[in-house]
Amino acid sequence: MSKPSDKLLQARTRDGQTIAYSLTGNPDAPLRFALTHSLALDHDFWAPVVAQLSAALGQEAAILTWDCRGHGQSSKPRQAYTVEQFAGDLADLFDHLKWPDAILAGASMGGCISLAFAGLYPQRTKGLGLFDTTAWYGADAPKQWAERADKALSDGLTALVGFQKIRWFGDDFRDNHADVVDRCLDVFLRNDLEAYAASCRMLGAADLRAHLPKIRVPTRVLVGAEDLATPVAMAQVLHQGIAGSTLTIVPDARHLSPLEVPDVIVGELRALAEANLVQG
Repeated sequence: MSKPSDKLLQARTRDGQTIAYSLTGNPDAPLRFALTHSLALDHDFWAPVVAQLSAALGQEAAILTWDCRGHGQSSKPRQAYTVEQFAGDLADLFDHLKWPDAILAGASMGGCISLAFAGLYPQRTKGLGLFDTTAWYGADAPKQWAERADKALSDGLTALVGFQKIRWFGDDFRDNHADVVDRCLDVFLRNDLEAYAASCRMLGAADLRAHLPKIRVPTRVLVGAEDLATPVAMAQVLHQGIAGSTLTIVPDARHLSPLEVPDVIVGELRALAEANLVQG
């Protein structure tokens, strides 16, 4: 994961906020990927995937990773957030890069943002990877997410470390990849409390189900078999709601598949790229 001193590129949103981002590969490549991270992490969440995807595709592709509003080195305005607003930030980032479109992928919160983008900007969406994601957390979500936000504000993020580790990673992964777990926790603990709380409430309020039947691009849904946060049943709703989508259930994986099984995620992204080539 990135360090606070790492220097990223910057773009401005329509409401004057700063979005920090990184671009790997050939900026002018016709094959473009936009990858959006999970809650309370940052652009470097995708580092293992970017390394493998870049090695495979080289100068044929440009890979965008970014810090969502309220996260990492991007602006942290004191306001309520919505997934539609975050999708608008990504559209503004496309404008900044002069990108007409891209293949989108996101994990957890990033998947919600990617799904919102696909619904709001269909002409700019060439493919969709929804990893560890849901379109709706359920009727009790506003209350549950508000409780998590309030706990962070009252007790600090340290109080959530144990909860996050179990939600993020399977038992064997935590035992065998302590370095990855520790880097995630380092990023998590650097979060701005108010921005984290606003992001939690955003996810509790998100309902993207109406977008599902409108999606007409190649879509690949993936979930860990042990995912506690967005379980297999939620992935099945996505798969059943998006015509022509695929569903992959990864044995023994939990909630952060781009870190647990980056090679599998790279395979999903390459399949989306190939589907675009077939479509011409």
